[in-house]
Amino acid sequence: MNQTKQKVALVTGAGTGIGKAAAKALLKGGFQVVLTGRNLERLERAKVDIGGTDKNSLAFACDVGNPEQVKQLFSSIQSQFGRIDVLFNNAGMGAPAIPMEDISYEQWMNVVNTNLSGAFLCSQEAIRMMKAQIPQGGRIINNGSISAHTPRPFSVPYTCTKHAITGLTKAIALDGRPFNIACGQIDIGNAATEMTEPMAAGILQADLSTKVEPRMDVDHIGDAILHMAQLPLESNILSMTIMATNMPFVGRG
Repeated sequence: MNQTKQKVALVTGAGTGIGKAAAKALLKGGFQVVLTGRNLERLERAKVDIGGTDKNSLAFACDVGNPEQVKQLFSSIQSQFGRIDVLFNNAGMGAPAIPMEDISYEQWMNVVNTNLSGAFLCSQEAIRMMKAQIPQGGRIINNGSISAHTPRPFSVPYTCTKHAITGLTKAIALDGRPFNIACGQIDIGNAATEMTEPMAAGILQADLSTKVEPRMDVDHIGDAILHMAQLPLESNILSMTIMATNMPFVGRG
């Protein structure tokens, strides 16, 4: 077990995009970082890319929607680092942009299991560790999305799970109080990642027109997550929205 006094952070969906940027920022901010996702090869590449070593980071393959795999993940964190101080529930996916009545049950459940059940299962295991460790407590940060407030057309599974993340965030913030566990949510709009590349060619708007939308550097998201993570546990950012300044979120479309 690693006996250093560095704080330990777990990032789900850490192989690419926002998760990788968060892992990079947390590592540079002095955290020991655990990167998890389904693809171990991608996680190992991400670990090298962000400057991780076997002493300050761990890549561990896990499907966050699978309870047994999540238990194995947290058992490995306990074995290698001995505690967890920050969990960033970032893993997420969407379904095809099609009318609600055309979405299959399997497509619906894939999104629910990853976006919502995954965040629940990881939070559950993190809370168990945070309650038991000395010093007690820690912080959970949930990736909500601007879709937690305003949906895009044809996004029922994604929008529903992101609205549910807001409820999960507030429930953890309430139930975690007696144990020095803080919980907040970051809602992100148009970070420049692989997932948002179609925006450069044009994306469907609320009025069903198609328009190009501006994006922002994903490293700004990593910096925002690090800011939330570094706060003393007596303080909590319950909700943060970070977005490309000129994206069409504020106002009517």
